[in-house]
Amino acid sequence: MTKKAKTENFQLVRPNAAGIDVASQMHYVAVPPDRDDEPVRKFGSFTSELHLLAQYLKKCRIDTVAMESTGVYWIQLYLILESYGFEVFLVNARHIKNVSGRKSDVSDCQWIQQLHTYGLLNPSFQPDNLTRELRSYMRHRKNLTESYSTQILLMQKAFEQMNIKLHNVLSDICGKSGQSIIKSILAGERDPKKLIINIDKNVKSSEDNFIQSLTGNWREESVFELKQAYELYLIFKEKIRECDEQIEKVLAKSETINQNNHINHKKARGVYTKNRFDFNATNYLKNILGVDITKIFGISEVNATEIISETGTDMSKWKTQKHFTAWLNLAPNNRVTGGKLLKPKKTKKKNKAGQSFLMAAYSIQRSDNWLGAFYRRMKAKHGPLIATKSTARKIAIIFYKMVKEKVDFNPISVETYSQYFKEQKMKYIQKQASILGLTLVPA
Repeated sequence: MTKKAKTENFQLVRPNAAGIDVASQMHYVAVPPDRDDEPVRKFGSFTSELHLLAQYLKKCRIDTVAMESTGVYWIQLYLILESYGFEVFLVNARHIKNVSGRKSDVSDCQWIQQLHTYGLLNPSFQPDNLTRELRSYMRHRKNLTESYSTQILLMQKAFEQMNIKLHNVLSDICGKSGQSIIKSILAGERDPKKLIINIDKNVKSSEDNFIQSLTGNWREESVFELKQAYELYLIFKEKIRECDEQIEKVLAKSETINQNNHINHKKARGVYTKNRFDFNATNYLKNILGVDITKIFGISEVNATEIISETGTDMSKWKTQKHFTAWLNLAPNNRVTGGKLLKPKKTKKKNKAGQSFLMAAYSIQRSDNWLGAFYRRMKAKHGPLIATKSTARKIAIIFYKMVKEKVDFNPISVETYSQYFKEQKMKYIQKQASILGLTLVPA
């Protein structure tokens, strides 16, 4: 007997679905053909027209909308549609492939509407409004930090052009001693013996070494570059301080909302870092999350705040830790065809939370803990890129479990990890020996 093959048609999952093709100046909207005589319409990008678009969808009895995540043009439309009560699916443009034929905005929005109607689109993760606000401040702060770092490089360049080797005797030219010397130079001082008066007594370097390093060819154009770069450096540092004030306000709001996790005692800040906040963010983070994620190896205050500004505090958005690490782009992007594993395909767009975990992993490569030992073992086996990604994935899993299950970080010792790895390696060797018909004899 032969069984008759059963074919299943696509099921109509969302009959009240609309699709929007987002652009900078015009948005094309497609609704089901039975809802309007003109099922495809275009609306401008002005705020008033975005409200008309939402009202048009209400008139057509639409309750869910799908649209592409094109640049930043989707943000205001997304927020307005959300305020009107629509279920909005923000879809990655890579996941939508247009039908064959000539491409147009009309065909794009109709294709999105059709895919969404049959439940073939998955929404991109979107945090709540408070997390979105924190994310904006953190991303802006990162841009400011990169800008002031550029000014430090320009100052170093100006010193090199004058053959002033300040970086040879000072690890940070923008530290207390470095800034005092720069101010004296900009004030007109050129004598190395007078410039070394600004050196802090704790700096470990000989007086002769300082004099040699501060002796150079003082060129007017290089001093001018130094002056401009230093002034911009101070401006960016002030803007970062102002940004920190806004970040603290958002964390205070979030702390008030999460009163169930509130812990009265204050916690001391972690190891000093040059780029840390102007306030103690550790207490805020612990009160918001209920656990202290800064105890995780490699996770600083800034790093932790960057992560929760991207992920939010609700880990139930991801079913398992595998879903979480895949969203972070920290899981292998394996492709299988014909029963064979193809070469993993690299994703062009980088996840910002995943990048923070990668930075945390990179910072512990020489650390005396089990994650540092894991990094070094993976580096010896696969190289630094895979080692960094593998370690970042482990840190992300620890973060996921701590935040979701509200458990404290309880790391194992390096000795325990080394012993466990040794036992696993011994089991593997014994298994291979057994396959070859050999018997291992203890030395």
